[in-house]
Amino acid sequence: MGQFLLVDSQKLDGFEGLQQAVHGSHVDVMQLGRGRLHGTLSHVGIGDFSLSIGAFNVGMRTQRIASDDKLIVGMLLAAEQRVAHWSFDMQLNDVLVIPPLLEHDGVFHGGSAYAAMRFDLDEVTSLFGGEARLSDPDTWRGRGHFRADLATGAVASHRLVRIMSHLRTHKYALMPSNADFWKRSIVECMAANVISSLPPDDSGWLPSARRLIRRVEDYLDETGPRPVHVSEICSTLRVSRRTLHRAFQEVFGIGPVTFLRYKRLCAIHSILRDSAPGSTTVAAVAMQQGFYELGRFSHYYFTMFGEHPSQTLGIAPSTLVRGGNICA
Repeated sequence: MGQFLLVDSQKLDGFEGLQQAVHGSHVDVMQLGRGRLHGTLSHVGIGDFSLSIGAFNVGMRTQRIASDDKLIVGMLLAAEQRVAHWSFDMQLNDVLVIPPLLEHDGVFHGGSAYAAMRFDLDEVTSLFGGEARLSDPDTWRGRGHFRADLATGAVASHRLVRIMSHLRTHKYALMPSNADFWKRSIVECMAANVISSLPPDDSGWLPSARRLIRRVEDYLDETGPRPVHVSEICSTLRVSRRTLHRAFQEVFGIGPVTFLRYKRLCAIHSILRDSAPGSTTVAAVAMQQGFYELGRFSHYYFTMFGEHPSQTLGIAPSTLVRGGNICA
């Protein structure tokens, strides 16, 4: 890909650290709450795309000036007291849209945590592939507030935090070969909370299911061993998620997300089988194929192949999964 990759994390010991609350964008910050500020700030950068997750313990006033030409999509992860952006009172897991070249102001009345993506408006067509309304740049040209569904919102925010946590812990997992997959996985967490607040989209048509599946498999052959996200397929083949899901159900009896997971598991099995013990680790191979919840990955692997991944690699049984983490 030849793109810039970054994983960075730091502790905050003053409000000034939040001037970089969104990677690549300067934010004017003023502390409102009393006491010494403590918190954390983490960034993942993939080319011009970034994810930032921050947490702080006191009230804060934030402002972004209108010179920033990137789109920012943010999510409220935690809040001790009221949080307002423009005239919007935010609830947990709500999504906020800050269009390019638009001033923004927010008030956090107490300790809070947030996540924010920053990227070019031109990227939405690809990143939100398969969702007609979200892949239209016009959807994002005005400031917006999307109220998250309680159940799906909690799941989406948890996944987002887990992705950041694993990339921060396993920096080697972010490589040029899988960077696009991680980027799309991050976007999907935000998209889930936006979609849940929109009315259902029943548009779309179903072409011959087998013909569509053949196009998907041809594309997967072209991409080689790297992990491929379902939104990449939708964007490239110009097909909605609904249509893609119906085709996979008709042909395989499973959805495209499950099919792609099986394909990644098979790729990992082949890599582990062909690798000598000591030349790699199960965790490294799993993360390179886009699995960030390693305990769940081991369960998927055992269910599919009837053996633990470390057995495929040839490591003694004593090195199997303990406490939800892969010990190879």
